Amino acid sequence: MSTYEAGQYDVIVIGAGHAGAEAAHAAAKRGAKTLILTLNLDLIAFMPCNPSIGGPAKGIVVREIDALGGLMGKVIDKTYIQMRMLNTGKGPAVRALRAQADKPLYIQEMKRLLEEEPNLTLRQGMVEELIVKDGKVQGVITETKGIYRAPAVIITTGTFMRGRVLIGDVAYESGPNNQRPTIKLAENLEELGFEIVRFKTGTPPRVNNRTIDYDKTEIQPGDEHPQHFSYETTEEIVDQIPCWLTYTNAETHQLINDNLKLSAMYSGAVRGRGPRYCPSVEDKIVRFHDKSRHQVFLEPEGRNTEEVYVQGLSTSLPEYIQREILKTIPGLENADIMRAGYAIEYDAVVPTQLWPTLEVKAIDGLFTAGQINGTSGYEEAAAQGLMAGINAAAKILDQEKCILDRSQAYIGVLIDDLVTKGTNEPYRLLTSRAEYRLLLRHDNADLRLTEIGHRLGLISDERFARFEEKKRLIAEEKERLSTVRLKPTEQLQQLMEDVGGTRLKDGILAYDLMKRPEVTYAVMEQVAPAEKELADDVKEQVEIQIKYEGYISKSNQQVERMKKMENKLIPDHINYDDISGIATEAREKLKEVRPLSVGQASRISGVNPADVSILLVYIEQGNVAKVSNE
Repeated sequence: MSTYEAGQYDVIVIGAGHAGAEAAHAAAKRGAKTLILTLNLDLIAFMPCNPSIGGPAKGIVVREIDALGGLMGKVIDKTYIQMRMLNTGKGPAVRALRAQADKPLYIQEMKRLLEEEPNLTLRQGMVEELIVKDGKVQGVITETKGIYRAPAVIITTGTFMRGRVLIGDVAYESGPNNQRPTIKLAENLEELGFEIVRFKTGTPPRVNNRTIDYDKTEIQPGDEHPQHFSYETTEEIVDQIPCWLTYTNAETHQLINDNLKLSAMYSGAVRGRGPRYCPSVEDKIVRFHDKSRHQVFLEPEGRNTEEVYVQGLSTSLPEYIQREILKTIPGLENADIMRAGYAIEYDAVVPTQLWPTLEVKAIDGLFTAGQINGTSGYEEAAAQGLMAGINAAAKILDQEKCILDRSQAYIGVLIDDLVTKGTNEPYRLLTSRAEYRLLLRHDNADLRLTEIGHRLGLISDERFARFEEKKRLIAEEKERLSTVRLKPTEQLQQLMEDVGGTRLKDGILAYDLMKRPEVTYAVMEQVAPAEKELADDVKEQVEIQIKYEGYISKSNQQVERMKKMENKLIPDHINYDDISGIATEAREKLKEVRPLSVGQASRISGVNPADVSILLVYIEQGNVAKVSNE
């Protein structure tokens, strides 16, 4: 079959999962004529694994995506069946939203938003080859021999590249959910010189809702007054659907131990490295053999389906063993499996081959985003897609690119970790990965990123005006509380006792009273009410910013010290072989990663503080300039 010219675009996005959808939307929104090519237009932003969005760190990422003008927050707010704020008993740095999604509805809503974007074309097709000439990408060729040309291409193929499904001793080539795998594109990437790794992930069985005995499980309801991911959401969904909790037990564990040799994970059939922070049930039983039970959450997959996701039982054991396992778990004794759990292996690119913009170092105009970069999770994928779309459009249209640093967003932590450190297993974002997590909170994502989103053209003027008004109200209320002096009246003393505080010995500024851990803004409204009612998010910000002022100030000081290192840029033409005194391992890592700044260089595994000091002196003495001039 001969090829034919199928169209000319500014940006082509390969794949329409969570990364692809965000990438295409962002590029199109910035003015780039954009094309999505995907295997199945009915499965845009499909959730092949758990039917949920958010959770620790991940939920904050979704808020950041929304603050920058992305789609994930808006879509889940319209399609959730349950919304819960996690870690409410802890400090604001670790609080995060988690939503159960209506999976079919989520797909429909995302597809609708993409179809409405005027600069975006959606097309079903399998990309088999990249067109690369003189180190620059020029387009793609599809299975049906269509040549689509573009100076920028974003690959977001998820876990489809040479995907292989394993259930016990059964193995077959497949993408998630029995979709076609991407074979020829994976081979093409190898031909182009990409360093490829093999990773693994997995899913649990899905069971029929009608066959579950919920009387033996514990109900997990949503929040009575749910918060939302998007700052633009104004309506809440009131008819939420509960999840349910049950547990494995000694009988479950014995059954799994007795059949470990039948698991694809333990038989040697799986070659890929699995995610440490989302292990299979076999892994949990082996690694945590001292645990008498493990949690199993029963999560409905939507309002109009009977499928229930058995969170916590990810497995690659044979299907008949999966049936026996369910029989040992309270509530699931008679559960009917609708889809068996499985493991899936797939190719991923080593992410240190990328610049912080997610552009491939070796091929101009080519970007990769999502699970192809070695990450796990919808949220991590969507965040990368958004940034790749922003930067691909910037490259083609000569616009401002966007690289978020580690103090600005979890998205900055995610991408910096990938391109600087790489990963030897599917990467999952955790709060512990962020050194400035007190600054990167769920509640302040808009304050951190909305101005950037507006500057990039992804946040409307109307939304930005609302944001500016919110900032003004926060500042005014903090100023007001800093001028109101409260006298130790009997009413105030009694109130302090009621909230578990100590009585006041003298008058106190309302601002200083707010710093006490037991004093909330609700208390402040009783003793120093504002002249007009403020929105809940304004009150929340006032309370957090005052109460944690000292800690936030210390974090900001740390950020300033870090920025001094980040602002010390490393010239493109530096030759690390010319720098004497740097350790051999550090030299090799520096040549591989090619960090943009001394700060980034300091985070590379294998580069120690002594190496950084030598590099810093070399640059500051002007040696790089001398070498280039010679």
